[in-house]
Amino acid sequence: MKLGVMTSGGDSPGMNAAIRAVVRTGISEGYEIVGIKRGWTGLTENITMPMNLRTVSGIISGGGTILQKES
Repeated sequence: MKLGVMTSGGDSPGMNAAIRAVVRTGISEGYEIVGIKRGWTGLTENITMPMNLRTVSGIISGGGTILQKES
């Protein structure tokens, strides 16, 4: 089964930590995880990135979100 992770735009504290938690939990449950970049634009235009333990390693201290906001 595949699970998509998307953020909706503006920066908010803890967003990368939430993404990391979803990815790590999803992987532990056997899901394939896909990050949807640029919010709703990414969803409608299929702008995605595969996500795994490596892609979420070390992201908690970063600002913004690794999935980027809609431009």
